Amino acid sequence: MKYSDQLADWLVELGYTHCFFVGGGNIMHLIESLSRKLVCSAVIHEGAAGIATEYFNEVNPQHKALALVTACPGLTNMVTAFAGAFLESRELLVIGGQVKTADLARGAVRQRGIQEIDGIAIVRSVSVRAELIDHVLGGAEFAGLVLAGRHGRKGPVFLEIPLDIQGRQVEPAALGTLATAAPDLILASKEQLDAVIEGFRAAERPSILLGGGVSRATATDLAPALAALGCPVMTTWNGADRVAADQANYMGRPNTWGQRSSNMILQQSDFILAIGTRLGLQQTGFNWQGFAPVGAVAQVDIDPAELSKGHPKVRYPVLGDANDFLRRFLQAEVPDKPDWLEFAATLRAELPAVESVNTTRAGFVSPFELVTELSGWCRADDIIVPCSSGGAFTTMMQAFRQKAGQVMVTNKGLASMGYGLSGAIGAAFSAPGQRVVLVEGDGGFAQNLQEIGTAAINKLNLKVFIFDDSGYASIRMTQRNYFGGRYVGCDTSTGLGLPDWEKLFAAWDVPTLRISAALHETAGFETLFDAPGMCAFIVSIDPEQTYFPKIASRVTATGAMESNPLHLMSPELSDDLKIRFLKFVP
Repeated sequence: MKYSDQLADWLVELGYTHCFFVGGGNIMHLIESLSRKLVCSAVIHEGAAGIATEYFNEVNPQHKALALVTACPGLTNMVTAFAGAFLESRELLVIGGQVKTADLARGAVRQRGIQEIDGIAIVRSVSVRAELIDHVLGGAEFAGLVLAGRHGRKGPVFLEIPLDIQGRQVEPAALGTLATAAPDLILASKEQLDAVIEGFRAAERPSILLGGGVSRATATDLAPALAALGCPVMTTWNGADRVAADQANYMGRPNTWGQRSSNMILQQSDFILAIGTRLGLQQTGFNWQGFAPVGAVAQVDIDPAELSKGHPKVRYPVLGDANDFLRRFLQAEVPDKPDWLEFAATLRAELPAVESVNTTRAGFVSPFELVTELSGWCRADDIIVPCSSGGAFTTMMQAFRQKAGQVMVTNKGLASMGYGLSGAIGAAFSAPGQRVVLVEGDGGFAQNLQEIGTAAINKLNLKVFIFDDSGYASIRMTQRNYFGGRYVGCDTSTGLGLPDWEKLFAAWDVPTLRISAALHETAGFETLFDAPGMCAFIVSIDPEQTYFPKIASRVTATGAMESNPLHLMSPELSDDLKIRFLKFVP
């Protein structure tokens, strides 16, 4: 039996059903073997294979996908996908080809084999395991490597397999069976749980912040108990779909680019229970010293390093699985805080996500109003992909109102342009009976536009909204705010070569519709949005569109950046609103 055939059988036994790949000579045995056992979907660029794999696994954890890449350029093209999954703590198995063992340089020279490079050295810093398989592994050892990315704090696993090892003849009986037992789950101690419960009970203004470490299955199972809590419940961006927007105690998504009302509620809490979030700088604000200025923070995380990193200040660090902790916490009796919850609800009602301060010139569509309306058009079983960076992304995270049952997937840790289309492709393969709605900026979409062909040829049910503002909205805004409007390489007028979108999609016979008004006023929108298959909506966005509210930063005399705390977003509130709604912070 060929070893690559044995690897394919093992991968099936480990739950893998799909593979995203770009062909190459150094994976010829693996391609042939995996194609007999898995659904293998070709993409144009290896980065797309990795991103599609990450989103596939996020959308449908019942099935597993892996990425298959050839040596050297195949691997280097994948580095961004490795980094994204690593920062977001997501499972990503990548199997890479390599030159035959006799041609390995092994550090003696820069390159010996044709298309050889040390892939392990390149991706080790953004992987939980990266191993060169230069000899035949038994089943138990192979399973141990593959499963390293599934347990504890998840992350990418890279297995680099030389061509001669792939094609080697083996005796299956001599390789043993797989060892698939999961390690014991790290659980919070009873003492830690009790301390958090007592702190929560004693607080006058407690809030709960749910992160991506709380699984969708857990959030769905515990939805009634979460809805019954008499305190504000908020989510991080990665936890955005864990709570429906119409839940009475849901108070939004606080963040550096978050909703103003959510930031103000979180910052005025005297006890913040953060479950399954690493509380990174994007969540706390760059001015992390100003996070939770009047409250104690309890953080539940599976990684001890995140609990001891020193920012923000955490009074109750709890090492343990977020899902187990949330279940146990919700079994405890904690008092309702009706006055606090009413204050938060009133604040949120009077400071809506879409603020009138933003300006949109005639002939263009307000991105905030479009996203708000799009929320209503989307169904409860839609998969929402709000790209990963830029104006389109932050608008989605500020204004989109998620429904119970929807899945929202993004990758905000890396915040890379170009993630949207590849991620949406993975999501569509993962849930073939559902509609995938992608919202992406024109600059970001252009970075992986070649994958239009992948979506089109596979007839994916994918609805693409491209914010057409002739360039990079966030970069343009930075250059306007900090450098007096000296625009450099941020739009078509400064040398950015973007396509005619209607002509581009026509190359793959993908229907397009230009959106220059509200969706309900656009003839043909409903028909195209509800029809099966792929289509693109090109949204006319003002190149000078403003994106408020935001955390203001200043360049100091030394050239450093100094930021406001989360509750002081720009533009400033009126004195009357400050008196009414910032009453618990100094």
